[in-house]
Amino acid sequence: MTVAASFATPDRIIRYAMIDAGLLQTGEEPNSDQYAEHTNRLNDLINLWGTQGLKLWTYLDQSITLAAGTNSYTLGPGGSIITTKPLRAIQGYYLDDSSPANRRPLFPLSWQEWLTLSTTATQGQVSQYFVDKQVANLVVYFWLTPDAEAATGTAHLLIPRQITNFTGITDTMNFPQEWFMGLRWGLADDICTGQPPETMTRCAQRAAAFRAALEDWDVEDADTKFQPDIRQGNYGVSNFR
Repeated sequence: MTVAASFATPDRIIRYAMIDAGLLQTGEEPNSDQYAEHTNRLNDLINLWGTQGLKLWTYLDQSITLAAGTNSYTLGPGGSIITTKPLRAIQGYYLDDSSPANRRPLFPLSWQEWLTLSTTATQGQVSQYFVDKQVANLVVYFWLTPDAEAATGTAHLLIPRQITNFTGITDTMNFPQEWFMGLRWGLADDICTGQPPETMTRCAQRAAAFRAALEDWDVEDADTKFQPDIRQGNYGVSNFR
């Protein structure tokens, strides 16, 4: 069986980006200083792009084993759940481990909703979660605080993970090969400062075009569905008395 080769290596991206930006001629080799600088620039670009769009291959259904009486759990390096830095939590659900087919949604809380709760110590079945985004990790709080019965199940959050930075120019990148053109021209656009205007314009236009094409493609195949937020109680009833 033929297996598709991945050509999105840092070395290849840097070489082509430098040629596109007019910083390298065909057949020339980047020197060690250029490799070092453009490796950092490419990692910086990847870190930024990780915060934008879906990047579906970074999604993970992260399970959290609940402990009775404990309402906070840290996800990330050095946390109670060791993982690469999660960027955010998209949605969540609770899984009753005694009956795997039985699961129910968990609803997110904003800072305002979390801070105005009358208490966070009351124990019971988990129904909502609040995410405190920190520099290196996410701290997830559950409400109600799980009691002994709730702790027999697990909470699950859908999280996009931080894309792993590469350190060597021949490393396998955490990007599928179809992203090569976007990364190549994105880096070219970043490093072409000071080049002739026509070169800078070409790099900017192609970087924008390839990036837009990839973001339009990197979407879920299923239709998006919207539903009312049941936390708001009875709809159509004014909150003003």
